[in-house]
This record gives sequence, C-alpha cells and structure tokens, in this order.
Amino acid sequence: MSIKIENLTHIYMKGSPFEKKALDNVTININTGEFIALIGHTGSGKSTLIQHINGLLKPNSGKIIIEDVDITEKKINLSSIRKKVGLVFQYPEYQLFEETIEKDIAFGPKNLGLSDDEINKRVKRAMNMVGLDYESYKDKSPFELSGGQKRRVAIAGVVAMEPKVLILDEPTAGLDPKGRDDILGQIKKLHNEYKMTIILVSHSMEDVAKLADRILVMHKGQCILDGPPAKVFREIDTLESVGLAVPQVTYLVRRLKNLGMSIPEDIFTVEQAKLEILKILNKG
Repeated sequence: MSIKIENLTHIYMKGSPFEKKALDNVTININTGEFIALIGHTGSGKSTLIQHINGLLKPNSGKIIIEDVDITEKKINLSSIRKKVGLVFQYPEYQLFEETIEKDIAFGPKNLGLSDDEINKRVKRAMNMVGLDYESYKDKSPFELSGGQKRRVAIAGVVAMEPKVLILDEPTAGLDPKGRDDILGQIKKLHNEYKMTIILVSHSMEDVAKLADRILVMHKGQCILDGPPAKVFREIDTLESVGLAVPQVTYLVRRLKNLGMSIPEDIFTVEQAKLEILKILNKG
C-alpha cells in the first residue's frame, strides 16, 4: 500500500500562547512494501506524523493519500482506513485487557465481522509470526508473561487484523537486549512474510541500519534527510547537528581507517564490519 504525504502541516493549540508547529509542510512518498525507519530527536514531529497516517490527527493543511484515497477529507470513513493501517503505540502491552492471550488477539478481527474460522486462523497465524506457540500460550493470561512476551501479544493483536501498513512507535522501548532483538527479528519476519509496508519509529541507529530499506530523518517538523541507510549515514555532520548520530560501529570504522586500515567507510552494521575486517586479516 502506497502513501503520499503532500505539504502536511500541523499546529498544536493554534492561536493560543502555546501554539507549536509540529509538522511544517512535509512531503513524503512511501512505496508499497517498503521498510521505512523514521528517526529524529524528541519533539521532531515523528509521533505527530504517524498519527496523521492512521487518521488519529487532522492536519491544518496538506493531504495524505492512501491507495488513491485522501484521508484528510471531511467525510472520509476513517474506520476503513484503520483496518488497513495498523498502529502499535509505545508500550502497547498496557492496552492488553482480555483474560486469555487468544481472546486478546482475537478482539480486533472480531470487530472486523469475520467468521469464527477466519478469526481462529488469523490468531494462530499472528501468534506464530510473533514467535508464540498457539497451543502453549492461547489459554494463558497475558498478564502472566514477561515484558517482551506481552509486547509480542500486543503486536500480534494488530497483525491479526492483517493491515497493509504497520506502524510501530518505538516497539523495543524498555526491553532488555534479548527482548529487543527478539521483537526486531519478528518485525523483520512480518515484513518478509506479509509483504506489508512497515514504518518503524526508533532512536536506535543500530536497529535502523540493520532493518530499514529507507530512512526518514525528522527535525523541527520537517523531513531533512531521506534515503537508504548508506546515503543517510554518510551525513554525519547533519545528523550530529540535530542531536542524532550514526551507528557506533561506523565511528569505530572511521577510527580504524584513520589508523591506516584499508576499510570502507560506508559500514553501518557489526556484521558488515566483521566481514570487512576478516577480509583484511585473511589478506595479511
């Protein structure tokens, strides 16, 4: 599902002493099936932008066109849009409420008016996609689980609705390293299996480098950088000027290069660095 954002502007508390322009004439095109990372410092406009894509906020001006439908028009049926555009907020496990995992994940599909067989099929598939065995977990209370497992259940609840676009706002916030890696692995698996468009909001440059096809950098309500990781992470001065950074391994690679090692500078993941260093050692 493609998304066209045209000249989008959003002003909070317009006309009051607390007026704040959160989005400033933003224009972005997102292609069907892309894995997009949205990064930026706190207050850069990331959360405001994703809430517009889901129709939770209305802009002061501009358009958002999803599959040739302008969702900013007054009489648009937003419930139909939200069936196609799933949004997972930060700490989504706080929204769990049913007595069993199966019932919690089934809640969304039931509201779509699906048959019991289709609901069951979707719940099983969603649980499998987030790494939770159906038979082992379906009758458990979600409140008995670890933080990382609760997060998986919450994500499964959105996935079971089978949206064409999945937006995740800091999905690894508050998790330990293993929980973070598990969740990110499941998100990549979702992208590969469902072929859905994914928009990942993250502060982790390392995660972004490993996962995203394309990175959008927000600053003061504007998209200041847009491109694949190799392009965006070359803009070290620009990123640092807005309070961001490149992955830590990139700084290490630059240091090694300055010390005389013949190693490419456009390395953004530990795996890339490992392969290049092994090449150099094998040549030696």
